[in-house]
Amino acid sequence: LGVALSTVLLPSLSKSFSDNKYMEFSRLINWGLRLAILFGAPAAIALGILSIPIISTLFFYGAFTEYDLVMTQYAVIAYSIGLIGLILVKVLAPAFYAQQNIRTPVKIAIFTLFCTQFMNLIFIGYFKHAGLALAVGLGACINAGLLFYFLKKYKAFKLESQWLSFLLKIIVALVVMSLFLLYTRGTIEEWTSFSLLSKISRLFFLVSTGSAVYFLALFLLGINLKELLNKKII
Repeated sequence: LGVALSTVLLPSLSKSFSDNKYMEFSRLINWGLRLAILFGAPAAIALGILSIPIISTLFFYGAFTEYDLVMTQYAVIAYSIGLIGLILVKVLAPAFYAQQNIRTPVKIAIFTLFCTQFMNLIFIGYFKHAGLALAVGLGACINAGLLFYFLKKYKAFKLESQWLSFLLKIIVALVVMSLFLLYTRGTIEEWTSFSLLSKISRLFFLVSTGSAVYFLALFLLGINLKELLNKKII
């Protein structure tokens, strides 16, 4: 998702900025951020909630024990925290590249690297291997946050007025989806006893129905997905 958004945005942002169409430039960034949050947030939350079903389906065979399953779950949950940050970086960084400003995102990336290593030293003592994953995830969020801050500081774009309403609707839809997945995901004991075919079919059911619940909630809350994908304002 992040790479796709980056690929789509960069030429459009570059053209808008070179043509001095700064309102269009700002609108494109807002559009990219909306899509990143719209699709990235549920993916991150579902990755954490469905970590046991996913890991069990992929790896719980042979010498892979239930203890390994639980330990891997901790790392996956920690990584899921940074998923939205990783996607947002792919949206925000092209906004600098379009302005031929390579220095700022590189400086931020280097700073983020040092922050990540520092967090590694702190977290590994408390969370072990999951601490390393958590440091990477938080590092991605720091990277995205700094890119957003400096993009605003340079007055290259401004947030549109509909953002508060949009975020509130996303949060409500995420809560509905999360409650549904928590209720239907099953237990560790169930997933360790399922056959491969049962795991695949059940995981497919969880992902597809969870997605349907999320987008249905968005529809009922008034978010027009078709208009958003067509770069129109909600």
